[in-house]
Amino acid sequence: QVQLVESGGGLVQTGGSLRLSCAASGSTRSINTIGWYRQAPRELVAAISSGGTTTYADSVKGRFTISRDNTKNTVYLQMNSLKPEDSAVYYCNARGSWGQYWGQGTQVTVST
Repeated sequence: QVQLVESGGGLVQTGGSLRLSCAASGSTRSINTIGWYRQAPRELVAAISSGGTTTYADSVKGRFTISRDNTKNTVYLQMNSLKPEDSAVYYCNARGSWGQYWGQGTQVTVST
């Protein structure tokens, strides 16, 4: 019922920036929370609720910002001051009363 498509990943040097996008389609009104996860190991990076409440992993606080554009049904993850340890496949996750749905992921590689 919900389709998520991530984009914006790529190769960037330490200290650089990337903005990831998660475009949702389908029954988007039923989504309670959108989160960004990365692996490995898998961890929650940032999340935003339908009410606009945000949460961040301690490792990215002050560097990453999650936001949404409801007119475009898109959630963004602005990543600044990137470090090599940020390198991972980033996945968008949508949660609702019906369960959860995962996107296909987008690769982020931070070089030294």
